[in-house]
Amino acid sequence: MRVRLAVLFLLVCCIPAPRLRAVELKVSSGALERTLVTQLFSKGDGRFYLRGNSHSGCYVYAESPKVEFAGDRVVVHLHVRARWGTSIHGDCVGIGLSRDVDVSVMPEAEGETIGFRDARIDKLSGSRELDALLMPFLIGKVPSSLKVNAAAQFRQLLTKSMETTGYDISLDRLLIHSMSVEDGVLLIDLDGDLSVN
Repeated sequence: MRVRLAVLFLLVCCIPAPRLRAVELKVSSGALERTLVTQLFSKGDGRFYLRGNSHSGCYVYAESPKVEFAGDRVVVHLHVRARWGTSIHGDCVGIGLSRDVDVSVMPEAEGETIGFRDARIDKLSGSRELDALLMPFLIGKVPSSLKVNAAAQFRQLLTKSMETTGYDISLDRLLIHSMSVEDGVLLIDLDGDLSVN
């Protein structure tokens, strides 16, 4: 009962009007990394195949994404493995490559969505053939895969509010004004409306 009263008291004190104003959300690089892994690298073996699949003799895949902040950009480090050549009876006759590559993006906010733009490759693999496969993935797929509807995520978190707090808390509206990388976190400036029943 004390927990419920404390939550209600905090909600009433922290929200002087029905509309939230100037809330600042701080997102860690680890949270972004988990989002990328969930959206791109969670199918089976933790790899994203650019060519072939887990049963192919010849393949190219990215794995082990790591996200960090550098200056005003979000940097994604990836390890890329490739087996180039000709597939004969399920084996690849050719050469193997293993390289680390980096792509960086700028944070961008739009309505309820946080996302990224201005993708650039900061570190290529050094292999022309591999780089030709990586360019569309790194410039197109990685930034688009890091787009998240923040309102949907908040609403999902609040679905169990009645069980955990005793109050039915819902997000009615969310508007994201800006996003920027500052002091090692992604800062998101937003406002919105909450309802408590």
